Amino acid sequence: MVNRPNVETWPLIRRLPPVVSVVRLQGAIGAAGTLRGGMTLAGLAGPLYRAFKTPRVKAVALAINSPGGSPVQSALLAQRIRDLAREHDVPVYAFCEDAAASGGYWLACAADQIHAHPSSIVGSIGVVSAGFGFPELLRRHGVERRVYTSGEKKVILDPFEEEDPDDVARLKGIQADIHEQFKAMVRERRGGKLHADEADIFSGAFWTGQRAFELGLVDGLGEMRSTLRGIYGPRVRLREVPIQRKLFGRIPIGGRSTPAADTGGGTWTGDVLAGLEERALWGRYGL
Repeated sequence: MVNRPNVETWPLIRRLPPVVSVVRLQGAIGAAGTLRGGMTLAGLAGPLYRAFKTPRVKAVALAINSPGGSPVQSALLAQRIRDLAREHDVPVYAFCEDAAASGGYWLACAADQIHAHPSSIVGSIGVVSAGFGFPELLRRHGVERRVYTSGEKKVILDPFEEEDPDDVARLKGIQADIHEQFKAMVRERRGGKLHADEADIFSGAFWTGQRAFELGLVDGLGEMRSTLRGIYGPRVRLREVPIQRKLFGRIPIGGRSTPAADTGGGTWTGDVLAGLEERALWGRYGL
């Protein structure tokens, strides 16, 4: 076995400023389909790994600005962050920007400390599913809908059929399962810090960063640079880890850029609808 010297004990290395890697987790969380271009483990595994492998890294900072999205991708990303933190023995700090809501807060819980701006939107620990019903539309226009399945539950909550109470009950059961997983994550990461009844914390409500601090959902109020300078000193260097996105054309919707067309065969109409759906996610929080 070769004994490798601990370079951090060398005088020159000791005089170098501490480094904090910054990973920006921004936008809706989700894979393909209606949330094309959203945050996924496949897209962020590389940047997260590089963040923890940055030379002389003392911590990893997550700049979170997300209204949520896929619970599966939220859980996968949070688990990868925790795994890397343990493997490399590096602390993680989350900084909530406009919003760390729903799946965005799930990501924040992967950090050892969570900080927010007093006006950030934080929380929304719940599960939601939304859609539309058009049971009269086809009949009014003389259109016959034809759907063939093998398996009586293959199609549920068809927007062109009357709502079936059994389908609604099935969906609510799935939502309850996912909600329990979300609550378990928050209890594991924040259990001893929460200052309110679980009925309120897990109701799906959301709060400002100031109120979230009072409830114990976040550990402190402040933005990234000043907070990390307070922890690691004024010489700390924040190194942002670049994240490559797919090449999209972009159409501004509601003041935010959203995918318009991609090189993988996506349609202009589908991507506009995707943009509207993401806009709706932000709209739940008045953003």
